[in-house]
Amino acid sequence: MTYCTLSAKDIDYASPRQQDGRFKNPKPMHRMGVMGTLRVMWQMAFQKPADTVPDRAIPVQAVTKAQLEAAPDHSVFRLGHSTMLLKLDGGLWLTDPVFAERASPVQWLGPQRFHAPPIAIEDLPKIKGVILSHDHYDHLDHDAVLALAPKVEWFIAPLGVGDTLVKWGIPAAQVKQLDWWQSTSVGGVRLTATPAQHFSGRGLLDGNKTLWASWVIQSAGHSIFFSGDSGYFDGFKAIGDKFGPFDLTMVETGAYDPQWPDVHMMPEQTMQAHIDLRGKVLLPIHNGTFDLALHSWTDPFERITALAAERGQTVVTPEIGAMLSVAQPGTTAQWWKAD
Repeated sequence: MTYCTLSAKDIDYASPRQQDGRFKNPKPMHRMGVMGTLRVMWQMAFQKPADTVPDRAIPVQAVTKAQLEAAPDHSVFRLGHSTMLLKLDGGLWLTDPVFAERASPVQWLGPQRFHAPPIAIEDLPKIKGVILSHDHYDHLDHDAVLALAPKVEWFIAPLGVGDTLVKWGIPAAQVKQLDWWQSTSVGGVRLTATPAQHFSGRGLLDGNKTLWASWVIQSAGHSIFFSGDSGYFDGFKAIGDKFGPFDLTMVETGAYDPQWPDVHMMPEQTMQAHIDLRGKVLLPIHNGTFDLALHSWTDPFERITALAAERGQTVVTPEIGAMLSVAQPGTTAQWWKAD
């Protein structure tokens, strides 16, 4: 297995986000420091609550190739974590496809899946495009990218992530990489890279050498927002003002902790981001598949649904693999609760 490491002088993207070969957020973020990092590592290794992983099998609805081919436009299938499968303008689109058993550079150590993907890569039909938010292991799966490549027409990525794909062997002609606020159209689907507050890197020396982004996805009169990973910031309101309202916002709600407030959102912030975006329906993602924090695995679902009730917002929590309509999402069961 090979991975790309970009040096600071590899590529100058002429982006206002880039300085001395590294990308940066508009506002400086809190730095945890050596002692803080060591404390978190100790907590993650030795002080994990028992309920950060499920004590029972998670319900998963199997997805078939025939089902995907027959699905109407503006259908959404949640495959796990931040991997979403969208049917748009007659084509299938994948966000942050991760099919690996572990969200890790090695498959013998690291966060392990709570459930199998509802469909295997080899069973997927042709994919019009893959939309990538950043290069962390729980969002960019090297083996999945290479396995998907023969099925995929386009890979859409933030600056630098596209070059990573090319170094892995994806033909450059199939890769489009964008800076924040830049757009591209594929058939009837328009994609715009929008700001996020996060960071990047797959090794010890390549921190922030590729960009991170959220995405606005527009097709046939419907607008969808995909957050990737982000802390809460004023960028959500700017996106909402420019592109809202959104029929569906798919916003990260998981792997949060007060110790790293700048790069992941607490559920209260997720709800505010959804409101800032002028979203009609919120689908909380980045949860229910990997153990990446110190909260219980059900905490994201419990807190975001309670907040929705308090603030008069609509939240949907489909089972893994279940089909959801962007236009008419309906109601979904609280499947994470024990019988």
